[in-house]
Amino acid sequence: MKIGVIGAGNIGSTLVRRFRALGHDVSVANSRGPETLAPLAKETGAKAVSVIEAARGKDVVVVTIPEKSIPGLPKGLFAAADRAVVIDTGNYYPQRDGRIDAIESGTAESRWVAQQLGRPVVKTFNNIYAKHLLERGKPRGSADRIALPVAGDDPAAKKVVLGLLDEMGFDGVDAGGLDESWRQQPGTPVYGTDRDAAGVERGLGEASKERPKEFRAAP
Repeated sequence: MKIGVIGAGNIGSTLVRRFRALGHDVSVANSRGPETLAPLAKETGAKAVSVIEAARGKDVVVVTIPEKSIPGLPKGLFAAADRAVVIDTGNYYPQRDGRIDAIESGTAESRWVAQQLGRPVVKTFNNIYAKHLLERGKPRGSADRIALPVAGDDPAAKKVVLGLLDEMGFDGVDAGGLDESWRQQPGTPVYGTDRDAAGVERGLGEASKERPKEFRAAP
């Protein structure tokens, strides 16, 4: 597949490495320009491009940047990505992102992202550590295979993402629609834990919509 990755932090750079190792055609962009991505491009064989080029003509586009940076993405970014499945890996951390009133009021983080982008998204890769994403993929059927929740409103888009997870060595668990994606946000049972599919399903069911105080902005 042709995959664009917007953001080259811990998760973004890890995804570039994993996707390239699987043979996908990967383009990567960040806010500082393609020249700053030369080492990652040389290491992986990915193309370092502009943000607009990372979205253009792709099958999948991964947006993996801080929530505070989402509104600053180029307007109409996804007009050139009409067929792309857009993945959001983001989490809201008020200490980093500042206060986002809609999220503080109960809007699911990825619903807010979709509203800013003007484009449906699928939420995944947000609850796993980058090191584990890089190193802990396992063959299908392994007893200790990590599972990742996948939330979104479009069944076809989720099917693409679930297939990609399987290829990377992870089970995918359908976590419902995007408005249910709060079940995998920071502070929930599946966040930062390496559960199998049964454990993820159980954790999603045990999640509370009340955001823990450490993941809320100060009054």
